[in-house]
Amino acid sequence: MGLGRRLYRGEIDVDFVGRRKLWYGLSAFLIAFSMAGLVFSAVTHGSPLNLGVEFKGGSVFSFTAPKATIEQVRETMTDAGVHQPIVQQAGTAGWRVTTETLDEANLSRVQKSVSEDLGVDAKQISITSIGASWGGEVANKAWIGLGVFMLAIILYLSMAFEPKMALAAIVALIHDLVITAGIYAWSGFEVTPATMLGFLTILGYSLYDAVVVFDMIKEVTAKLGTTSKKTYTMAANDALNHTLIRSLNTSLVAILPVAAILFIGTTVLGAGTLKDLSLALFVGMLVGTYSSLCVATPLLVTLKEREPRYQAIAKRLASTGGGKGGAKRPATAKN
Repeated sequence: MGLGRRLYRGEIDVDFVGRRKLWYGLSAFLIAFSMAGLVFSAVTHGSPLNLGVEFKGGSVFSFTAPKATIEQVRETMTDAGVHQPIVQQAGTAGWRVTTETLDEANLSRVQKSVSEDLGVDAKQISITSIGASWGGEVANKAWIGLGVFMLAIILYLSMAFEPKMALAAIVALIHDLVITAGIYAWSGFEVTPATMLGFLTILGYSLYDAVVVFDMIKEVTAKLGTTSKKTYTMAANDALNHTLIRSLNTSLVAILPVAAILFIGTTVLGAGTLKDLSLALFVGMLVGTYSSLCVATPLLVTLKEREPRYQAIAKRLASTGGGKGGAKRPATAKN
C-alpha cells in the first residue's frame, strides 16, 4: 500500500509536535540564512531588498530590440551615464531598463544612445519617470497595510480562539515573511507593488492553514480533564494529523498553478510582473505550509504545556507511564 493511500486512511501518525526541537532548529537556520541575505544586500547594494522604481523612484525605459543582448543594453546605458542600470528582458525582444531618477537632458541622452547603438526608433522608446516622494508614499502605505493586517489577525484570533493561539500564529506569519524576504534578498529579484500583493496573499494563506489546525486543536483539547488519558501535546498532535491531508491537498492545489506562472510565464512568456508576484506566492506557500505544521502548532504546545492544568495532566500520566511520547503510532497496515 502506497504512502499516499496510508496517509488518506489515517494509518500514519506523524509526530510533528514531538520533533519540535528539530523544527525550531530548522526554522532558526532558515531565518539566520534569510537575515544574512538581507544584511549582505544592505551592505553591498545599500538596501536589504532590491526595491523597484515604484518605491524608490527612478526612470524606466521600455523598448524592443530583437538582436540586442543583456550585455549590450547594459553597456549602452552605462556609456550614456547611467549608474547601475537594472536590465530586464520582457518577452523575446522587449527590454525594460530601470535607472536612477534622470533629468530631461539625461533622459534625452539615454534615449539617443539606445536609438543609435541598438537600432531602435527613438519614437518607439517609452520613458516613465517616478518621483522618489511618490515612491516613498507607496512604501509607507504598504507598511501601513501590513500593520493593519497583522492587527486584524491578532484581534480575530484572540477573540475566536485565545491569545496564545494568536501569538503562535503571528510568530509563524513573521517567520514566513522573513524567509520570503530573505529569498528575495539572495535572488536579487525586484520588490514591486505586485510583490507586496504576493506577501499579503501568502499571509492570508498561511493564516487560513493555521486557523484550520487551531480549530481542530481547540475542539480536541476542550475534552481534556483531570482524568484524561492524553496530554495537551498528544491531543494537539492528533488534531494536527487529522488536518494533515487537508493541508497538503490545499498546498498542492495552490502551488501547482503558481509554479506554472513562475517557471512558464516568466521564462517562456517573459512576463516580468508575473515573476514579481509568483515568486512571492511560490516561496510563501511552501514556507506557509511548513510553518503551520511545524512552527505554529509546536509553539502553541510549548506555551500551553506551561499552564498548571496541563502540567498536572502530564505529571499524572508520566507517573503511570501513560504520557510518554508526543504521539502514538497505530499499527502499520498490511499490504
